Amino acid sequence: MSRPRIVIVGAGFAGYRTAKELSRKARGKADITLLNPTDYFLYLPLLPQVAAGILEPRRVTVSLSGTLPRVRLVLGEADGIDLDARTVHYTDPEGERGSLPYDRLVLAVGSVNKLLPIPGVAEYAHGFRGLPEALYLRDHVTRQVELAAAAEDRADREARCTFVVVGAGYTGTEVAAHGQLYTDAQVRKHPLRGGIRPRWILLDIADRVLPELDEHLSTTADRTLRERGVEVRMGTSVKEATPDGVLLTDGEFVGTRTLVWCVGVRPDPLVESTGQPVERGRLVVDPYLQLPGRPEVFACGDAAAVPDLDNPGSFTPMTAQHAWRHGKTVARNIAASFGVGERQPYRHKDLGFVVDLGGVKAAANPLHIPLSGPAAGAVTRGYHLAAMPGNRVRVAADWLLDAVLPRQAVQLGLVRSWSVPLDTASPELARVPGRPQSREEEAAARSGPGAATARDTLPGQEAVGQDDPGPAKEKRSVKEAREVKDVEPSAGEAVITEAKAREDARSGSDDGPARSRPAENRPADEPAKSRPGGEPAKNQPGGEPAKKQPGGEPARNQPGRVPGEKQDGGEPRPGPGPVQRTDADSAEGDS
Repeated sequence: MSRPRIVIVGAGFAGYRTAKELSRKARGKADITLLNPTDYFLYLPLLPQVAAGILEPRRVTVSLSGTLPRVRLVLGEADGIDLDARTVHYTDPEGERGSLPYDRLVLAVGSVNKLLPIPGVAEYAHGFRGLPEALYLRDHVTRQVELAAAAEDRADREARCTFVVVGAGYTGTEVAAHGQLYTDAQVRKHPLRGGIRPRWILLDIADRVLPELDEHLSTTADRTLRERGVEVRMGTSVKEATPDGVLLTDGEFVGTRTLVWCVGVRPDPLVESTGQPVERGRLVVDPYLQLPGRPEVFACGDAAAVPDLDNPGSFTPMTAQHAWRHGKTVARNIAASFGVGERQPYRHKDLGFVVDLGGVKAAANPLHIPLSGPAAGAVTRGYHLAAMPGNRVRVAADWLLDAVLPRQAVQLGLVRSWSVPLDTASPELARVPGRPQSREEEAAARSGPGAATARDTLPGQEAVGQDDPGPAKEKRSVKEAREVKDVEPSAGEAVITEAKAREDARSGSDDGPARSRPAENRPADEPAKSRPGGEPAKNQPGGEPAKKQPGGEPARNQPGRVPGEKQDGGEPRPGPGPVQRTDADSAEGDS
């Protein structure tokens, strides 16, 4: 008899734990395949420390192939599931389509940023769900403080040093806490003119910080934030976002270039595409985490509405603590389905929560024992080291170095504003020019905030998501052409090389340099500013014009043609290819 084929979609807390437990229990009795867009498991609780420069990005990632030796890793994004044919369809990073047949299927696709119908948010805000977003925020915050130091206008300096975080759940609270310490350290070394200090504002429509946790954790976090100078405004949110700032629901307009969206998460859109019953976007499962009527399909983590047996009629919340335990239960029940052990329903025991507030401060209630200050900080970091499935020594070393050495406040410019849009089904992936669209329905079916508009289409495309862009229909500006040089330095060199070759071929003609034609295989141009893939406008809180980015503005007299100009043969030059892509705040790192 052939071995059962088990396909796990997603390598978050639930998916990774399922794969790890199954590989141990199966002992070669099953073929286990893990489908995931990246080759790492991301430990989300420590992501705010990456944004604050405490931890290097690789410290919070764990290699899938390195820690799951008996699991086959397939890189790709699931874009369709045929439950009747028992097949998962996916697109790999290079745009190739594939399919995976299964005998058992685990849906652990996780969640994405939750959007609200607030004007301007999708255009000017950035989320905090993946590593690219954390790297972008770190660079962006550093850049704003540096630009503020050079700004002549006081209002401009104040706007650049104002950072608005929406959502006072786990993520928003930790981002604001770490962000305040990070910018204060920058200004302490290089004070700003006029005595301007970084200003962090934390907003939420709830009546208190961390509304989903007990009063002790909420009070501790609120007190710590206020002592540091964070403006905590409860019962207030954003009414409208603009390039110059945000209009609050209380009528105040706050000038800012930074809007961090941490209002919560929603299940991955793939969940609803299965056509199975859902509860607030999550697949309804039984206590054994199986889909009713589909015993071969399991769902866990943020993608599943798991009955809370200790509170009949309710479901377990979308937290990392539950997702981790869901994975263990699913692995046990799948192993039982092919004769290894016995299946069990999912039950949980609340072990308490920890919230990292930066420095030595934290709020924690391990085993429901309330702690605050350095004691809570020690417990919080100890818990994270114990919970991480890898990199413990490296994380501890970074913490030690941060305690004795000054933090490096530098911007690398590796992630641009346009590559981390708020409205995306793949926050773990940064958009890049020329990347194929892996989930066609993401743009085609999108509605509400962030919906594709005329300005969202790339040159020659009728809508985002088409496979092949047609000829460019409009010329780009010279300024946009200069930005191409920032990312594609070889383009101008290719033109120079070809021109020189043609000049040499003239056999010593003195008629002047030969007319050069851009190389046929010229790399794809960087998208223009006014389209997805381009840098945001100057005053958007998502980034600065390309000439302010690391790498500097390219030389004004570079040879070559402006992208979009007609070639010698009369055909327009094509633009870049298509780009790829708990109802309460999730505990993405909460435990």
